[in-house]
Amino acid sequence: MLSERDKVVILDTSAFIAGFDPFSIKNEQYSVPMVEKELFSDSLSWTRFNAAVENKRLHIKEPSAEFVKRVKDASRTVGDISFLSEADLQVLALALEVRNSGEKPLIVTDDYSIQNVANQLGVEFAPLMTFGIKFRLQWIRYCPACYRKYPSDYKLKNCKICGTELKRKPLKKHLLKK
Repeated sequence: MLSERDKVVILDTSAFIAGFDPFSIKNEQYSVPMVEKELFSDSLSWTRFNAAVENKRLHIKEPSAEFVKRVKDASRTVGDISFLSEADLQVLALALEVRNSGEKPLIVTDDYSIQNVANQLGVEFAPLMTFGIKFRLQWIRYCPACYRKYPSDYKLKNCKICGTELKRKPLKKHLLKK
């Protein structure tokens, strides 16, 4: 799948942690500044990231605010907004921006929330160490004690009625099309 030359590969933090080597493919590759911040300095993944940047195999680009907003809206729709880091949001936004410029983005990630939102946005993804998601899930937050339901982007961690820590569960499942 990664050998298709017309794909622009967008790399998430998990791709580097899983051992992805940017020198192993010929495709144009991008990541975002926040990915480097999520990697432990002086780790093998951090070294691999920086070597790829220094050798111009990996381009670092920050997506525009317009695409970040679109990603946040989509992640609220499926209920993953609270489970995505700033780097995750930027990776998804960069993929949208690449697609908007007429290219075909492919996000390399093992992060299920990124995969869920990418599917919602119609952006292709490829996992490395996992099988990836089989369903796009729409999440809801709830209190396991009093069963009160909250929207997926509810900011507080505890139930406003009884104080119990909130959990999340799928509200809807959509089978992914292959």
